[in-house]
Amino acid sequence: MGPFEDKLSELEARLFQDLAWLELPAKHWVIERTHNGSPVLEVAIIGGGMAGLSAAGALQMMGVQALVFDKSPEGFEGPWVTTARMETLRSPKQLTGPALGLPPLTFRAWYECQFGLEAWDQLDKIPRIQWMDYLRWYRKVLNLQVLNLHEVKKVIPRSDQLVELHIQSPNGLETVFARRLIMATGRDGLGGAYLPEIANTIPQKYWAHSSDAFDYSTLRGKHVGVVGAGASAMDSAATALEEGATQVDLIVRRTDLPRINKGKGAGNAGMVQGFPHLSPEWKWRIRHYLGTQQVPSPRGSTLRVSQFSNAKFNLGCSLEKIEIVNEKVVVKTSRCTFSLDFLIFSTGFKIDWWNRPEYAAIAPHVLSWGNRLQTSAESGNQEMIDSPDLGAGFEFQEKIPGECPGLSRIHCFCYPATLSHGTVSGDIPAISDGAKRLAKSIAAHFYNEDIQAHFERMKSYAEPELLGDEWTPALPPEA
Repeated sequence: MGPFEDKLSELEARLFQDLAWLELPAKHWVIERTHNGSPVLEVAIIGGGMAGLSAAGALQMMGVQALVFDKSPEGFEGPWVTTARMETLRSPKQLTGPALGLPPLTFRAWYECQFGLEAWDQLDKIPRIQWMDYLRWYRKVLNLQVLNLHEVKKVIPRSDQLVELHIQSPNGLETVFARRLIMATGRDGLGGAYLPEIANTIPQKYWAHSSDAFDYSTLRGKHVGVVGAGASAMDSAATALEEGATQVDLIVRRTDLPRINKGKGAGNAGMVQGFPHLSPEWKWRIRHYLGTQQVPSPRGSTLRVSQFSNAKFNLGCSLEKIEIVNEKVVVKTSRCTFSLDFLIFSTGFKIDWWNRPEYAAIAPHVLSWGNRLQTSAESGNQEMIDSPDLGAGFEFQEKIPGECPGLSRIHCFCYPATLSHGTVSGDIPAISDGAKRLAKSIAAHFYNEDIQAHFERMKSYAEPELLGDEWTPALPPEA
């Protein structure tokens, strides 16, 4: 442990030197605000996972203060050590992730300084638990301000340039005011798990969603079905098998598994920077195409399942009926019928404002892509239709202008921003680009909102460059 700590100390010293050479973080410059005599937060962030920390770090570099609220205990933010079940991350190890353009802040630097270059070269993909360790260090080394066990219960945009937050914490229910709010709430940030209607035809004790905080050891000795064929389906199936399930049947609607990740083929700097400037029609076309092509499960995740002889891949099986017969989950599909002890739905997520009571005040007013394009469910999936149509700084926009003053002070920095901004608000590859785009926008808003005060600051600035003794006049003073 000692040598590792010494190496990390060396890396941290290098990071601080790099920051000093770049003159970062910028000096604090935002005009302070008060409400009823109490200070107002410049930026509040809901969520202390990767996106929330990236946003806080990017704002810090620009001289803007942010306070992060997360309902989880410290060190357990995000899905990495709670509901995620993959062995390794899916992204290539060399991606710089939330490093904000600072080499010593990358996972690679953090890993190499502890385990060496040879270990890095031998590493295939980043272990999931180790990624969480890195994020814990990221938070510490940047000294980001995070309040854990603080759950936001209500968000209320106001007409007085403030956002009101009701927060449940160990101290009770508190009310906090901020000038801007960032929702860095993850994959299910504006809703929750998507479940087909057929799931509601049986009692919930017989099934779970792959995103649930569920104890897979309870599946030991049971025959389990997993609906879906994506990465989370493979993770759930593998975990059930590793915990001792007697058999796991993957029930897959498609007649073949997706093979090619089209999004990976489109990943380049042009896509990252250019996507938000595309026409609405092009944005829709690209995201609709990627959605219909689907993302294949990683090879390693699939092999993790198929190595078990009691894992069965059942393709071309569309769900038709589910019922309970003699305590068994009987699943009738278009090809065959399964008799199971338990069923796991790995069916993704949906945007569902009404599933998130904390957003009730803004839910009716958010402009969606369905509103913008007047599209129907047939021309795209429901998640695309329900996705918020965001402004240039990830801010929500009003469906009917003037009906929800202050709505644009809330920024959506989670997966539902993808249709407006591309994959820069939740996935590892371009999270720094998204965070910096967000921070620049908020900084610009603050300056414009307080331009009169900044102008007065400029006029009152009185530090002389010249003291008057630097020269001798060639002519005597005029009478």
